[in-house]
Amino acid sequence: MATHLALLRGINVSGHNMMKMEALKTMLENIGFKNVRTYLQSGNVFVDSEEEASKIGFMIKQEIFKVFGHEVPVLVLSKKDLELSFANNPYLKEKDIDIKRLYIVFVSIALKKEHIHDLKISQFKPDEASIDENRIFIKYAVGAGKTRLELKYIEKKLNVIGTMRNLNTITNLLKMYEE
Repeated sequence: MATHLALLRGINVSGHNMMKMEALKTMLENIGFKNVRTYLQSGNVFVDSEEEASKIGFMIKQEIFKVFGHEVPVLVLSKKDLELSFANNPYLKEKDIDIKRLYIVFVSIALKKEHIHDLKISQFKPDEASIDENRIFIKYAVGAGKTRLELKYIEKKLNVIGTMRNLNTITNLLKMYEE
């Protein structure tokens, strides 16, 4: 049995797709997942399962719709996915980096480095972005709340489903994999 991290996009944000984590946890246990743990209220859920990651994501998405009535994209990550979020993050190599301005968008398909051109990042200067497989590393100049380089824009330009987390959250999720 393996541990998987399911990232649910857009729950409990600005009054949309509201669900209590305890109810989500109970729902996931009821469909057979073991050792269900959540982090924060923003859709970070660990489950133990023998199923493949793609099936886990589908099962969670379907059950959320059935129980809560919300259409919620779900991306399932491994511990290695999170570790690569640090190992391959070009902005962590910079001196005096403010990690509060670092975010990662996890996307539903593997991207090529050339996809960065599709995002037309230069129009968002001084914000920066870099692509690594199914991750887009973002360094916001001012902050995530004050930019036009948003998840909806990224999803539309690259034709992907994605979910964004800040580096602090990713750090804590990686620690939780150890538990």
